[in-house]
Amino acid sequence: RLHPLLNPPARRRVLEDEAADDLQGPGRGPRDSHRVRPNAAAAPAATRSARPAAASVSMEYDYDVIIIGCGVGGHGAALHADAQGLKVAVFAGGDVGGTCVNRGCVPSKALLAASGRVRDMSDTAHLKSMGIESHGVTFERAGIAAHAQQLADKVKANLEMSLKAKGIEIVADRGVLVAPNTVGLGNTGKKLTAKNIILAPGSVPFVPPGVECDEKTVFTSDGGLKLEFVPEYVAIVGSGYIGLEFSDVYTALGSEVTFIEALPDLMPGFDREIAKLAERILIKPRPIDYRLGVFASKVTPGIPGVKPVTIEMIDANTKEHVETIEVDACMVATGRSPATMDLGLENMDIETVRGFVQTNDQMQVLDGPDGKVVDGLWCIGDANGKYMLAHAASAQGISAVENMVGREHTVNHEHVPAACFTHPEVAFVGLNEAQAQERAEAEGWTLGKSVGHFRANSKALAENEADGVAKVLFKTETEEIVGVHIIGLHAADLIQECANAMAAGTTVREIAMMVHTHPTLSEVLDSAFKGAVGMAAH
Repeated sequence: RLHPLLNPPARRRVLEDEAADDLQGPGRGPRDSHRVRPNAAAAPAATRSARPAAASVSMEYDYDVIIIGCGVGGHGAALHADAQGLKVAVFAGGDVGGTCVNRGCVPSKALLAASGRVRDMSDTAHLKSMGIESHGVTFERAGIAAHAQQLADKVKANLEMSLKAKGIEIVADRGVLVAPNTVGLGNTGKKLTAKNIILAPGSVPFVPPGVECDEKTVFTSDGGLKLEFVPEYVAIVGSGYIGLEFSDVYTALGSEVTFIEALPDLMPGFDREIAKLAERILIKPRPIDYRLGVFASKVTPGIPGVKPVTIEMIDANTKEHVETIEVDACMVATGRSPATMDLGLENMDIETVRGFVQTNDQMQVLDGPDGKVVDGLWCIGDANGKYMLAHAASAQGISAVENMVGREHTVNHEHVPAACFTHPEVAFVGLNEAQAQERAEAEGWTLGKSVGHFRANSKALAENEADGVAKVLFKTETEEIVGVHIIGLHAADLIQECANAMAAGTTVREIAMMVHTHPTLSEVLDSAFKGAVGMAAH
């Protein structure tokens, strides 16, 4: 009944508490198991005799925790708060699952999976190398679009069911801050109170000035995921994660793509060495060209099959007009903005920075840049801008609840992995090489680097998917891993081992001595880890 890792004093406290509860006897009031017990409360649910009973901390409030937003971050926070015995309500605003489930991570992976099959079955040379002959492949656009929508609907339903099954109240209205510890139900005039409020409103696509989106011929990722038609020629403004993934989908389905990137390099958020390799693997062999160092200053929607979309471009530095192109469609993938406009922050005199709510490392809201903590108010996910990824939002939600119940916790965002689900995938965790070198010079340590190659891996060769590398960056003095970057088959799955190692403080030597299954893609990492400490991989 007790977690084996509890220290003796903690075990003794739990036994004493349980004995006191047993002496209370049946019918003498609720168990006091909702009370936070350091260490003991952190034990896995399977090791505890019963889930803490939900009970309001104070009759002064309607709930212990109100969460505004029901995306991945809000959902994770709700489940964790409930597991701590807190009474929870989630203001979903009619959007259970949020951006990730309905308009982001989930449906986009369905499009990538389906279009990836089309790409694989259309690659006659690749198939022939394995003794397979293909006589062409056809696809149904509407069927691929339906696959994405059905997946989103299914995951959304599962999320909603998981909250209801635990008795967590889902409020359909959008939550608005109206006063300390008080949330209004949209424009109804009704209010609910809570000792703690977590803001998790997520984000919306950012559309630059001069770009007119009709979500038909000029669209953000919201419209692109509907896949209402497959354009013959599509421009993608921005070459980050979203733009790169959609280029993968469109080229697999037969489109030609032009990237329009304001910065001097493609894929500006990636490690430069990995980005150059990605250009060789993901851009040059495909019907993709690009314009660098230019803004799409004016984008005018068209009419499918009748009138093209017009895109005027200006030089990013001089702002002079450089080119006008006409395309069948234009996707705007220029990042995202926090959805904090109608959150009621002004009612509590909270100042944002470009819409981002400022927080400390414990996810407590500050009243402004370098401001004071607003008691009982927390913010997680895209709205705080710390790391705009769904799983980062979930981690922040759990962390906020941990701090809420008195167990100090922070999320180290350098240990949070990220992935781009192209074919092949790109993934990383920690610092890129330029950042690591800069930090090494500033802090006085030496940067080490070791690379493993997919071309030397039996599993990758069996798949005839030998393009790619895994790059490990580490401190040579302490052998601490500071970053890992992978491009290659299933990179998004491989990166998790590296993120876990970094979070656990495992050194590159320690992980080099661990056994990796043969023959698997994980041996690409094994090769890099071993190379870092002068060992040979076979």
